[in-house]
Amino acid sequence: MELGDLEIYKLSREISKDLWKIYSRLDWQDKKIMGNQCISASDSVGANIAEGFGRFHYLDKNKFNYNSRGSLLETVHWVEVLRERGKLTVNEANIIKEKLNKLHFKLNNYIKSTKKQTRLS
Repeated sequence: MELGDLEIYKLSREISKDLWKIYSRLDWQDKKIMGNQCISASDSVGANIAEGFGRFHYLDKNKFNYNSRGSLLETVHWVEVLRERGKLTVNEANIIKEKLNKLHFKLNNYIKSTKKQTRLS
């Protein structure tokens, strides 16, 4: 299996693309205050999945998977802030949060399966 085949990685990239479209329409002050942090957090989700995927030992893999989960929750925070401040419509926020919730569930399952791999070896 390659990284690009991993469903959680593909979903994280999709979320980053969705948020980049929103980021692109923000004015410079909103980008500076909220947008940059939101983009950084959402990009970090996929980057940490990728880095963990390339590691051998399950503890090393999951260190990055846990970082990814933290960045995912930070992304949820920024999506909520952007919605509260009128930079996202309720519909846009709901669509992105639905994808984030799906990714959160799948990432937790991926972490569990990674832990189990060591017991089977």
